[in-house]
Amino acid sequence: DKAKMFPLIQRCCFHAPFKLQRLNSPSLLLYGRNMTTCSSLSLRLWRDVCLLTRSPSFNPASVYVSKAQAFHTSLPFFKKKKPEESETKDSGILQRSMKSLKDSPKPALYLSLAGLIPFVSVPLSMAIQGTYYPELAFAQITYGAVTVSFLGGMRWGFALPENSPAKPDWLNLANSTIPLLLAWQALLFKDITHGAVMLVMALGIALHYDIALLPPYPQWFKVLRVAGTVVMVLSLLATAALKTISE
Repeated sequence: DKAKMFPLIQRCCFHAPFKLQRLNSPSLLLYGRNMTTCSSLSLRLWRDVCLLTRSPSFNPASVYVSKAQAFHTSLPFFKKKKPEESETKDSGILQRSMKSLKDSPKPALYLSLAGLIPFVSVPLSMAIQGTYYPELAFAQITYGAVTVSFLGGMRWGFALPENSPAKPDWLNLANSTIPLLLAWQALLFKDITHGAVMLVMALGIALHYDIALLPPYPQWFKVLRVAGTVVMVLSLLATAALKTISE
């Protein structure tokens, strides 16, 4: 019987498929309840061991190929999720910005919005009437220079108190005067377009100082500064565009 059993086991080892991965915990419990099934399990384990150790058809490269294929097929799945994650992140930033803007003190919010009226009203009134007024354009440039000066003085007022998180050093005080000099230079230009471009540069530098160099500013103020700067820059560029169109 043993002589007949050995060729049978050898043939099973070479031709039977690899079934070790199909054995799970419930099947093991069922095999433990029946002695006949246990013997069948032992025979199957012996056949699988023979397949691993003696079968010439077992090629490890196929395993790596299958793993590489599985990893390759998963890449498009992750690529499809990236835009959704970026959109979710952008929407989260926008929601947090709007929430921090609503949480800002009402006097600061309303006064900041009212301070944008002279910027917006100049190009809006000229666009409605269809006529370019140099006096209104120069008034807008003058108001923009005053606004830039106010932003620079605000940084001085923030850094000078003893308990302030910002120090009254060269970084906080001397850099605040650079937008003021640019605003003064904008008033010296005879061409309104040059003055508007100079004010745009001054507003951009002032915004960079308030956002990047002074992190102790509250979040609602940073959001308010970004929104206000965008409106002021667009208003100045609109006035310069109307001047170009009128000429």
